[in-house]
Amino acid sequence: MTNMQKQIIFRDREDAGHQLAPKLLPLAALRPIVYALPRGGVPIAYEIAHSLDAPLDVVIVRKLRHPLSPELAIGAIAEAAEDHPFLEPNTVAMADVSARYVEQEIAYQRGEIDRRRKLYADGRRLIRARDRVAILVDDGAATGSTMIAAIRAMRLQKPSQVIVAVPVASTNAFKALKAEADDIVCLQVSANFYGVAQFYHHFMPVEDRTVVTLLMNGLAFGAGDQPVNYHS
Repeated sequence: MTNMQKQIIFRDREDAGHQLAPKLLPLAALRPIVYALPRGGVPIAYEIAHSLDAPLDVVIVRKLRHPLSPELAIGAIAEAAEDHPFLEPNTVAMADVSARYVEQEIAYQRGEIDRRRKLYADGRRLIRARDRVAILVDDGAATGSTMIAAIRAMRLQKPSQVIVAVPVASTNAFKALKAEADDIVCLQVSANFYGVAQFYHHFMPVEDRTVVTLLMNGLAFGAGDQPVNYHS
């Protein structure tokens, strides 16, 4: 489910969500749960959850930072799977990284996951995906590492399917995600991918208060469905 022809430019994340949601409508009858990767994935996931009338939550994924270059990811760690970090197979990036540093970085990001869960969801636990279709949403995939961490974390909940939904992905990220997920819905796959922002007219950072507001508003979605189950 891709468009590899003319480059698509989205007005903003809401516009991307509006365009992505119709591609996911066939899943509505399967009672999916929509999970956003905060913060950028939340406005898009909100539009999808609203369109599908599906429960909305976040799955918090944190990049594991290289000790010499914090902008360089050496992997990622996801909520509810903190003991199963995803480490980049790039041996060059990992050459100067000690096992002790990785342990310390994981411990730090585990604390950050806990802090953000309390901030974003006001103490509500992650919705369980067991035997449900889980749709994982972000605003784009450059390398795919954070989404892979989210997919693997979601697999531990034993959902019936894990679907990735992103407006845009690099060619390499698309291939990596396709190998991990049951399906991927992506409007644009680009070989000339320099950053997610190049596909948006407006790509301002999503503020924490916006995440909180959208999640609160999204509590009404899926009201006709069976009650959602939360992790204890």
